[in-house]
Amino acid sequence: MNTLSIERRGGTAIVQLTRPDKKNAMSFEMMRELVQAARQLKQDRSLRAVVLQGSGHTFCAGIDLADLKNPANRQTVLWELAKPCRSLFQNAALAWRDLPVPVIAAVEGHCLGAGLQLALAADYCIATPESHWAIREAHWGIVPDMGISVSARGRIRSDILADLTYSARLFDGQTAIAHGFAARLDAAPPNAALALAEEWAEHSPDALLGSKRIVNTLYGCEWLPLMREKIWQLKLLAGKNQPLAVRKDSKPETEFKPRQYR
Repeated sequence: MNTLSIERRGGTAIVQLTRPDKKNAMSFEMMRELVQAARQLKQDRSLRAVVLQGSGHTFCAGIDLADLKNPANRQTVLWELAKPCRSLFQNAALAWRDLPVPVIAAVEGHCLGAGLQLALAADYCIATPESHWAIREAHWGIVPDMGISVSARGRIRSDILADLTYSARLFDGQTAIAHGFAARLDAAPPNAALALAEEWAEHSPDALLGSKRIVNTLYGCEWLPLMREKIWQLKLLAGKNQPLAVRKDSKPETEFKPRQYR
């Protein structure tokens, strides 16, 4: 794989995002490799847990904007948002929620946009106090569409989620704990995650699987909220204000047009 590495430590697989020069920004290639890696690991009955982490002491700085803006990817985006099943974007995160073993996200540095949604799809998250978090998509004139409507349910209060989504505001690890994005703070999340995975692995793998499936029933129906994510992303990408949001990042004087949709 070009954007990920997978290392085994006993029964635990350490899946690391390996684009440190880009702060592990999530390219389309990385999304495909995340889905591929999850499928491979799902078949391994000796697997007991997975740790998701980033190289270079940062988790993921969000979607790779160069990929998102590339006209060559437009057809891919339109197809993924129009097809009736999960999109590539949703599956890159939610495939880890589907694994039959516990998944722990170890967050250092940046955890923005797509990175936040990947971390939120894990069963448990350990972060550094100074880590940087944001639901960043509104800054670019789009909506978070990597399964957050499913993975945030039951974990993040709706008013908190609304504020952080509308504002695209940065927040730190302490705030991530307070709001439910992370479960625990640690100076070295990868080490803490590996130790926790080893503790959980002392129990029956079937009991862990059954427990994970029961906990996931708290999230309820999946298909309708995921469909809404895709519909709104399509509308925004076809709209007048999304290109202005991108322009406003470098030219703050840019003004948005009146609201286009009802």
